[in-house]
Amino acid sequence: MTDIAIDGHDLDIEEVVTAAYRDSTAVSVSEDAMKAMTASRDFKLMILETGKPIYGVTTGFGDSVNRQISPEKTARLQHELIRYHLNGTGPLTSDEVVRATLLIRANCLARGNSGVSTPVVERLLDFLRFDVLPLIPERGSVGASGDLVPLCYLASAVMGEGSVRYRGEVRDAAEVMSELRLDPVVLEAKDGLALINGTSFSAAFAVLNVQAAAEIADVADICTALASEGTLGNRGHYAPFIHNEKPHDGQRRSARRIHDLLDGSNLAMSYDQVVDLNEPLDGRHYQKLTRSIQDRYSLRCAPHVTGVLGDMLSWVRAWLRVEINSSSDNPLFDPATNSVFSGGNFYGGHIVTAMDALKTAVAGIADLLDRQLALLVDEKFNNGLTPNLIARVADEDREAGLQHGFKGMQIACSALTAEALKNAGPASTFSRSTEAHNQDKVSMSTIAARDARTVIELTREVAAIHLIAACQAVELRGADQMSPRTRAVYERIREKVPFASTDRRFDGDIAAVVELISSGALGETARTLTH
Repeated sequence: MTDIAIDGHDLDIEEVVTAAYRDSTAVSVSEDAMKAMTASRDFKLMILETGKPIYGVTTGFGDSVNRQISPEKTARLQHELIRYHLNGTGPLTSDEVVRATLLIRANCLARGNSGVSTPVVERLLDFLRFDVLPLIPERGSVGASGDLVPLCYLASAVMGEGSVRYRGEVRDAAEVMSELRLDPVVLEAKDGLALINGTSFSAAFAVLNVQAAAEIADVADICTALASEGTLGNRGHYAPFIHNEKPHDGQRRSARRIHDLLDGSNLAMSYDQVVDLNEPLDGRHYQKLTRSIQDRYSLRCAPHVTGVLGDMLSWVRAWLRVEINSSSDNPLFDPATNSVFSGGNFYGGHIVTAMDALKTAVAGIADLLDRQLALLVDEKFNNGLTPNLIARVADEDREAGLQHGFKGMQIACSALTAEALKNAGPASTFSRSTEAHNQDKVSMSTIAARDARTVIELTREVAAIHLIAACQAVELRGADQMSPRTRAVYERIREKVPFASTDRRFDGDIAAVVELISSGALGETARTLTH
């Protein structure tokens, strides 16, 4: 359990994940952040008295910036802003993403440049503390002027309007707030705009995607190790010398994990052992080797694929840490210089680029594992395993010819992989001019982040099918021949999924292994074994 103090500068990705999954005990605002927010608000109120136009405060929004209103209308303007954006569609956002959004938006406003009244941030954190979760449709944001539509549902809820999920029930926000003795936020000038004019919804998806993608990277190495054993592969492909000579950090880490997992295996042998399995030429001019000394690319080059994801996660994390500790709305106030600045920090360019790249790398993992599975189930390539990994049966047995083993699983895996690859296309290239050509170049960060979430979910399912099949393969070989480390992973999976001695439905098995992956349990098993 963790206490989190926000100040707009030092929120970690891990803290967001912690809060999203309800592992934190409390979130508070630092004293310095409270002072910064107060100073910014006081300066905003002072500027209001001058009668000067301030975008989104005493003017209309977007293309309506050329319409100025009197200070007396500024609070009403903020309420209207929230209401006319309540037009989201699609499925409701998961609880974890909503919690992450609450924390990130509060942190961005706590940075002290947005001119908001302090109850705005306090109520966001109250919602997080009591687990009052606004119902937010996923669709409707173009990722600039921030995530306007989804964040309006958050803003509406803290105003005591709309619906929230509380203790597993959907209820009126006002009713829940009254029960918890929380006053609805009364918006003043700029408050509504500050709540919705930012990248916090996109960033929430992105942060949770990073955590999930890191688990995919670990599981991909487990899959490769098991597939190598299942196909009687060459573990020499993962030798440190090879990867030290192309020293990308992610590639080296992936190769080292696979190499460590396979240490001591009698199924996936070292290069010298594989070479020695072949007869010497003994003066002959030609012979066909009985055991190939090189595996196919999906096994041999696996660290070069998984390593890309590992390295990508490093810079994606760095970009997202900046994003969640930024003033991402407009305009911004600087009390130190008595200045108002209009800009575009609401633009989700870094998020869309990070998510477009991430989903491509994760989809590449799905494709890699699908290719490995194809080798395992195909008797032309699996080095003596049964066709489709069926249990061994004598030709004269009455069951002979009836079983089809993992044929259907491979078809399903191929479909999942194709869907992952289809969703890997870049969202950033689909910018649309909107809002009377004021928002004439937009990021599409939310769509990219949602797509990345989908690709990750599909790749988890691909990995689950792969792991079930690989465990079947090594058991057909003889689990006692596995390395001690892969044997431990195999036994962990066998706690959930038994050997398939005859054809059966596998959907429940897939779901069980997906849970092992998504919970981090399988990745933690591998990390513990290889450290």
